Amino acid sequence: MTYPLPVPTNRMNKADSAALEAAVAALEKTSFAKKLAHLAGRQIGFAGRVMPAKLQQMSAIAARRALFGAMNVALASLKGKPVADTRLRHRQLAMVSGALGGALGLASLPVELPISTTIMLRAIADIARAEGEDLSDPAAAMACLEVFALGGHGEDEKVMEGGYLALRGLFAKSVSSAAAYVAHGGVSSESAPALVRLIGMISGRFGVVVSQKTAAQAAPVLGAISGAVINLAFTEHFQTLAHGHFIVRRLERKYGPHEVRAEYARVARAAGYWREEAAGAA
Repeated sequence: MTYPLPVPTNRMNKADSAALEAAVAALEKTSFAKKLAHLAGRQIGFAGRVMPAKLQQMSAIAARRALFGAMNVALASLKGKPVADTRLRHRQLAMVSGALGGALGLASLPVELPISTTIMLRAIADIARAEGEDLSDPAAAMACLEVFALGGHGEDEKVMEGGYLALRGLFAKSVSSAAAYVAHGGVSSESAPALVRLIGMISGRFGVVVSQKTAAQAAPVLGAISGAVINLAFTEHFQTLAHGHFIVRRLERKYGPHEVRAEYARVARAAGYWREEAAGAA
């Protein structure tokens, strides 16, 4: 797909500036751990720290398999369909999935998580199209998967200097390589090195949020909160991140990546979303 050349200006209009500020807030402040903490009276943080290693391993494996399984199903299901606001429908589906998982307990994670992840990726893809992405472009499809790597924040409001921009830089080469592979071979081969590398990187961060979700479902303090409510929070978390991510990408197509990222950094620093790295840190 060929995007239009950036607008030859060094200044965004008011609407785009406001959209970028909203995107920065979504991408730098959104924390699933904090959302769960509010649901549980801030006791989930402790539950997450003491989660057994076996459950952490189960979450990591389930996250990786869920991403591979979701990739084909969710993106292929969008071909030829009109752009629509499907946020409510996807949240309802996520609640149904979560309710089933909650009823069956933690043993259902390997089954429930791929379903939830597919629902979320489908919702993310709809958001991407609403922001002008063409999902026939493999780079746009890989950008949908990239959203799952954006949600691994802890409970602290501030993230390290660079935040979202640094993370995109870290993923850039792997996203590009995976997109090039998909352009020639599709997404059917889980053994393709480019896809394995990208999914491995994404699942490492996605697994953090999955672990938090698993801890929430296992925590006694959340016994009165159904799996449906937890899954709703899970889905809303990634929908928020997707909106921010694809707003930034839309503005990059309009104004050029350099200008948008410079303005993004200015907004993030001015709002105090980033914290400086400790002296001597790598």
